[in-house]
Amino acid sequence: MQEFFDGMSTFEQTYWIIALIGSAIFIVILIMTFLGGDMDSDMVADGTDFEADDGGVGFQFFTFKNLIAFFTIFGWTGVVCTGYDLSDGVILTISVIAGLLMMVATSSLFYFMNRLTEDGTLKIKNAIGTVGEVYLPIGANRSKTGKIQVSVQGSLRELEALTDENIDLATGTVVKVIEIVSAELLLVETLSKNK
Repeated sequence: MQEFFDGMSTFEQTYWIIALIGSAIFIVILIMTFLGGDMDSDMVADGTDFEADDGGVGFQFFTFKNLIAFFTIFGWTGVVCTGYDLSDGVILTISVIAGLLMMVATSSLFYFMNRLTEDGTLKIKNAIGTVGEVYLPIGANRSKTGKIQVSVQGSLRELEALTDENIDLATGTVVKVIEIVSAELLLVETLSKNK
């Protein structure tokens, strides 16, 4: 290895060292990613996290993975460019631009991948106004809690419900959710009755 570096200038050696170290760390991160590890836990610089519209992880530019991607591409671009008859300033400029482009590409990739994930958490307020069917009978005048089947957020759910109607609501009765009584308890009214 020493013989390999002996014929190079300090400038070329620096690029090779950055490229090799960056590549080694990148391979470790890649392996850890496939094994379920996470290297980006708290490595976000202040002022660089742009929050996503729907509350998820936003666009993160200065993360550990992005910095490793920057130095890996920076190093290898410098190694390639030193093989041409370019000045050190031009090589440095090209390497920095290539590294920054890689950071933008990596950040964008993770941002858009995160946007593809779907949050399956039930937001009970989305049930208001939906029409469903009584699954377990509901007692009149809030006397007994029953259950309804209603489609909320694209999936059929069984939720507990009460009613202010003067009669019990039997299984199969079509109801409309009009209010949220508590965290997971709905108030319903009859739309039509089974005959």
